[in-house]
Amino acid sequence: MIIVTGGAGFIGANIVKGLNQRGRTDILVVDDLTEGTKFTNLAEVEIQDYLDKNEFLHRIKNNDSFGQEIEAIFHEGACSTTTEWNGRFMMENNYEYSKSLLHYCLGRGVNFLYASSAAVYGDGKIFKEERSYEKPLNVYGYSKFLFDQYVRRIMPQSRSQIVGFRYFNVYGPHESHKGSMASVAYHLHQQLPKTHIVKLFEGCDGYGNGEQRRDFVFIDDVVNVNLWFMDHPKKSGIFNVGTGASQSFNDVAKSVIAWHGKGEIEYIPFPDHLKGRYQSFTQADISLLTQAGYKEPFSTVEQGVKAYLDRISR
Repeated sequence: MIIVTGGAGFIGANIVKGLNQRGRTDILVVDDLTEGTKFTNLAEVEIQDYLDKNEFLHRIKNNDSFGQEIEAIFHEGACSTTTEWNGRFMMENNYEYSKSLLHYCLGRGVNFLYASSAAVYGDGKIFKEERSYEKPLNVYGYSKFLFDQYVRRIMPQSRSQIVGFRYFNVYGPHESHKGSMASVAYHLHQQLPKTHIVKLFEGCDGYGNGEQRRDFVFIDDVVNVNLWFMDHPKKSGIFNVGTGASQSFNDVAKSVIAWHGKGEIEYIPFPDHLKGRYQSFTQADISLLTQAGYKEPFSTVEQGVKAYLDRISR
């Protein structure tokens, strides 16, 4: 059996779909369906069972076997709202929950693959998996950073696989439930049919209008990385998951406009509440990932946005 926490969410649901495409349906999905619209992500995949995240944590703390051998746990469940400033909630949900699950896996020899985030790097210019480059700007990033630090101390003694994935700007199908936290590609695709206009922020931090740059990574590539590590259980570590090449928000907007065959870009004032808390540039250093043996190419924004919009418009 494979367990996917956050399996009704964006990345989790796509991992479940990727496992299905391999013929795997012996999957236990763990999530919180208080936000019930996420059920639609599960309706498109095949799973063995579903469990609420609180009940799952209770059973983890009781060292429950779940009735069968667990091959791997993909831990994608977290509060990923970067604007959430309730630190107690964030640390309990993202940090303490993850520690409990990690120790369960260590005790049973279960491979543990978990979601970290590029938010650990803050507004730095170098995005390399080293402590000197890590300085989160918000409590979400701190919760991910602190768990990575915890993992680093434990990993040398672990007899089973531990892999952390520092996701950069992921976009693709099954993200609509995320609301304001959904990708810019999703939001621009929603805007354009209504007004024939897509809106981007004016320039900041020395970048021109819409020229802030991010490492935008298509969800299919993220799933491929996760499943590659599942196939290579001797590989452990914390790895950036991005394309290794930044592209501008203008590139995303132009790709959405090209898909629709119409539209214009409008630049709006940069929000005051984001000043000093915004990553104007991200670009994953993926040298550790390639050194581990992962060699598959990543989609460009132009390729990924087209594949994304083609898929959700069928």
